[in-house]
Amino acid sequence: MAAVDLSAYPRVDLAFIGGTGLSKAEGLENVITVEPFETPFGKPSSPIVIGTINGLTVAFLCRHGLSHSVQPTDVPYRANIFALKSLGANNLVSFGAVGSLQEELAPKHFVVVDQFIDRTKFRQSENTFYDREGLVAHVSFGEPTCKTLSQLVVDSCSRIETIPKTHATGTYVCMEGPCFSSRAESKMYRMWGGSIIGMTCLQEAKLAREAEMAFACVGMVTDYDAWKDEAEPVTVEEVVKILHDNGDNARRVIQEVAKSFTKFESSAHSAMKFSLLKPASSLSDDLKKTYAPILAKYY
Repeated sequence: MAAVDLSAYPRVDLAFIGGTGLSKAEGLENVITVEPFETPFGKPSSPIVIGTINGLTVAFLCRHGLSHSVQPTDVPYRANIFALKSLGANNLVSFGAVGSLQEELAPKHFVVVDQFIDRTKFRQSENTFYDREGLVAHVSFGEPTCKTLSQLVVDSCSRIETIPKTHATGTYVCMEGPCFSSRAESKMYRMWGGSIIGMTCLQEAKLAREAEMAFACVGMVTDYDAWKDEAEPVTVEEVVKILHDNGDNARRVIQEVAKSFTKFESSAHSAMKFSLLKPASSLSDDLKKTYAPILAKYY
């Protein structure tokens, strides 16, 4: 499965994925870097940094690569989630830069997502792990995020004085990209009840559920999307400044979440219990080995 001996690395309690504006975590001790290794779904998009915060073992992965060279459509979502799960992570917090679809969600605000709308078009193979040898699974996704982990993130964000406001709920519209919305599209998403719009976090939510990982998502608002007719055009300088500030705040949130984290039971941790439709007796040994990091307790 992997080109490295994963048993040589400490098992991870909590993982983080960073996106635009958040390419690295800070304040980790006992740091070990795991170079991208081969999974059944390719290699993850960046090295995985493992370290401790207040005695808790955490991992950090950079979604777009260290040099931000991977387009949203081309992110190896399956490899990223599978690699983190292979290192032991059962809990995942994902950060992403987003545009706001609502007046009250201002730039520099953080939104802890509880729902998603899928507007992606070219990521079918990245939406599920279960597409081999007739392996079929239908997992519940009515509540895409873990309430316990999300509340921990909300509480942690609320303790960061440099975050102007944290919103405890929000619907994330995931578009294909890389182009942003037209004004007509942006207004349509508002009519649908969208809160924020981004290009990445939905596939992570789906795959985390299939990998039985508790999942929380933080949208870091950079600007108002195209819906706001009277808004002045956003300058590159303004967006870069906000991205930098949001990234600094996200690193503070990582510290707070890790310091406050205690192990808990989530329905996500057993999400596949009744979702696998193919009998174990009909699976090849090779397939069982391939899926061992996410399905060993069932197959």
